Amino acid sequence: QVQLVESGGGLVQPGGSLTLSCAASGNIFSIKAMAWYRQAPGKERELVARAPTDGIADYTESVKGRFTISRDNAKKLLYLQMTGLKPEDTALYYCNADIWVSRWISRNYWGQGTQVTVSS
Repeated sequence: QVQLVESGGGLVQPGGSLTLSCAASGNIFSIKAMAWYRQAPGKERELVARAPTDGIADYTESVKGRFTISRDNAKKLLYLQMTGLKPEDTALYYCNADIWVSRWISRNYWGQGTQVTVSS
């Protein structure tokens, strides 16, 4: 009933920049908090950044000052602007959102992921 689709991943050189997008569609009454997660091979999935409906966004310490999360509620889009990329940022990035599908029901959804590879 609801889908999250990420895009914008790719191969970039260390120190480069990349912006990821997440489009939400389907039976959406309203979108609550949205977030970006990432998972590298052999490692557990970790939270990268969160964008509450209202309030200040927060980031994991390793990306503070380099990544910026933002959202366009009207277009139901979530973005992750990444700068100063490092090899350790290489991972499959996932979009996550807590969505109200009606006035009474909220559910959590995951996107399929988009690959970000930082290498020379």
